Amino acid sequence: MVDEVILLDFYFSTFGMRARVALAEKAVEYEYKEENIFDKSPLLLEMNPVHKKIPVLIHNGKPICESLIIVQYIDEVWKDRSPLLPSDPYKRAQARFWADFIDKKLYGAGRKIYLTKGEEQEAGKKEFLDALKLLEGELGGKSYFGGDNFGFLDVALITFYTRFDVYETLGNFSIQEHCPKLIAWAKRCMEKESVSKSLADPKKVYDFVLDMRKKFGVE
Repeated sequence: MVDEVILLDFYFSTFGMRARVALAEKAVEYEYKEENIFDKSPLLLEMNPVHKKIPVLIHNGKPICESLIIVQYIDEVWKDRSPLLPSDPYKRAQARFWADFIDKKLYGAGRKIYLTKGEEQEAGKKEFLDALKLLEGELGGKSYFGGDNFGFLDVALITFYTRFDVYETLGNFSIQEHCPKLIAWAKRCMEKESVSKSLADPKKVYDFVLDMRKKFGVE
């Protein structure tokens, strides 16, 4: 039986991009369905009735929700192709820990940078840089977070690279200045076709964020 794989996604979503990168890494063919996050389709509401959010991976009619769970699912189902999670249980747990850290700390801090002003934005900037520095410490001198091979934690973080211009321009700071190893890592990841072809264009992301700021009355 041929696998039917559908991805309900939104072009600018850092979370949706994770699914795209993982599918590309595994060379999985799939149908991409762009969602309007402000006018959600009946299919999205049916496939993710709990959170009503993208991304949703639909594999042979069955939905899998939440980006990190989707990436792990892709890794388990197509396990014979380019493993993403380490085989060692401790290293696997550490990768999951840091991926969870990204979602709980980095994402929220980033939103404060581009959706707030004044003291709140400054607090977000500090939180964001503190989180990045911890991640850079975890990377250390390795090529990728898992060592020599691109893997799960790289997938979890690299999609935020599409917003680095946004954070730096609106927050008036340089990530390169604070975390040079992380920037070198990001550029290394971008040399991979599975990454470069799956990520949104940073210029389009920047324009989208400016529109969001207007919608939220931040300007």
